[in-house]
Amino acid sequence: MAVILGIESSCDETAAALVDDGRHILAQRIASQDDAHRPYGGVVPEIAARAHAERLAPLIEATLAEAGVALDEVDAVAATAGPGLIGGVMVGLVTAKALAMASGKPLVAVNHLEGHALSPRLADATLEFPYALLLVSGGHCQILRVDDVGRYRRIATTIDDALGEAFDKTAKILGLGYPGGPAVERLAAQGDPRAVPLPRPLHGSAEPHFSFAGLKSAVSRAKESGQYRDADIAASFQRAAMDCIADRLAVSFGIMGDVTALVVAGGVAANREVRTLLEGIAAERGLRFVAPPLTLCTDNAAMIAWAGLERFRKGQSDPLDFAARPRWPLDPEAEPVRGAGVKA
Repeated sequence: MAVILGIESSCDETAAALVDDGRHILAQRIASQDDAHRPYGGVVPEIAARAHAERLAPLIEATLAEAGVALDEVDAVAATAGPGLIGGVMVGLVTAKALAMASGKPLVAVNHLEGHALSPRLADATLEFPYALLLVSGGHCQILRVDDVGRYRRIATTIDDALGEAFDKTAKILGLGYPGGPAVERLAAQGDPRAVPLPRPLHGSAEPHFSFAGLKSAVSRAKESGQYRDADIAASFQRAAMDCIADRLAVSFGIMGDVTALVVAGGVAANREVRTLLEGIAAERGLRFVAPPLTLCTDNAAMIAWAGLERFRKGQSDPLDFAARPRWPLDPEAEPVRGAGVKA
């Protein structure tokens, strides 16, 4: 049974994990940097990279010890090679290269987005290709058709900001601290989602893409007006975001063709409103709804190990001079989106 060591360091979570092809997470250690970034209201790249460099080696050692597995007993070393904050990505990838070289094991350079895209298959052995994927995180908001490992068709993307970024910005506007997504969700539960008139950017557009910059600006204006309770702003923001997701998925389903399931992944997939919404959409379309457990939604090394294992089983590996990538689209053939910047 193959065992893969996975390393994740693309943003502000330092993580290592061991996963086997029986879909068992043998061990996983995650070191959060929330306390280091909280005073700044967001991730500071230099602080994140330094923390990765300090924590990663002891974390890997502890992960191997917890599983009772020696480095020379793993079959490959997988690491996030992008996209992400380049300093952190380089720390993880260089460490993986050193371990692969020292142990004589293959290196698998994993696209962080592919880790999210395949993570539901780690938790659910019955999930088959092709499936529709809503990938929602702090840096990405996309709808994709997942046909196989390494075969992704991007249907929609954001032309400006990701949904997770909009949650974090809303939290900052409302003084809720960092990380913002869970704080907004908690406050929204106390508010009236109809109390604040907020826009639904691109709602009704024939193109399937997202936009959240205008929604963030509207939240800021609502707060500055002094007319609304913070809980009502949070609830109204969350409802507007859900309406955008539902509308954009409706358009995307008309483009992507038949799929076996509707799948959600990424940090925002931990949001209960998102899950409830998608469950309803899947039921209406006669599809299965699949979401990874909460521990696999936010950045973690188990999903990187699993993506590496899926590639390893196909006989794929990467050279030791593989370069870290700050940007790395899952679908490099996707057409540029009208009005979008480099994020899309």
